[in-house]
Amino acid sequence: MTNVAPILASSSPLTRIIPGLMIWTVVFFLLTFWILKRFAFAQIQGMIDKRREQIVRSIEQAEQARDEAASLLEEHRQMLVEARTQAEQILEDARKVAESQRERTRTELDADRVRRLAETERQIVAETSSALDQIKNEIAELTLITTAKVTGKLLTLDDHRRLIDSAVEELDFSALEESGS
Repeated sequence: MTNVAPILASSSPLTRIIPGLMIWTVVFFLLTFWILKRFAFAQIQGMIDKRREQIVRSIEQAEQARDEAASLLEEHRQMLVEARTQAEQILEDARKVAESQRERTRTELDADRVRRLAETERQIVAETSSALDQIKNEIAELTLITTAKVTGKLLTLDDHRRLIDSAVEELDFSALEESGS
C-alpha cells in the first residue's frame, strides 16, 4: 500500500500534498467560516428559529382545534342525548295528557248518561203519574155519569166524593205502575 500512495500522489495534481496550499486553504476556510458566522449564520439561525416557532404554533393551534372539535363533538352528542330525552319526555307527557283527557271524557260521558237516565226516569214517573191521575179523573166522571143514569137522580158533592173514592179503591193501578217502570 505504500507503493500505491506515491503513485496516486504523483498521478494527479489534486491529490498531491502541497503544504502552502493547505495552509491557505485552512486560512480561507476559517475566514469564510468567520464571515458566515458573523453575518449569515445569525440570520439563517433566526429564520430557522422563526420557522420552528411557526411550526410549534401551528402544531399547538392544530392541537387546540382538535381539542375544541372533540369538545364540540362531545357537546353535540350530549345535546343529542338531551334532545332524545326531551323528545321521549314530551311523548310520555302527551300520552299522559291524552289518557287523562280520554278518562275525563269517559267520566263526563258516564255522568251525562247517568244524568239523562235519571231525567228520563223522572219524566217517565211524572208522565205515568199524570196518566194515572187522568185515568182516575175519567173513571170518576164515568162513574158519576153512570150512577146518575142508573139512579136517575143527581148526587150531592159528598155522594160524588164517596162514590169516586170507592171506585178508585176497587181499581188495581199497580199493574199500570209496574209496566210503566
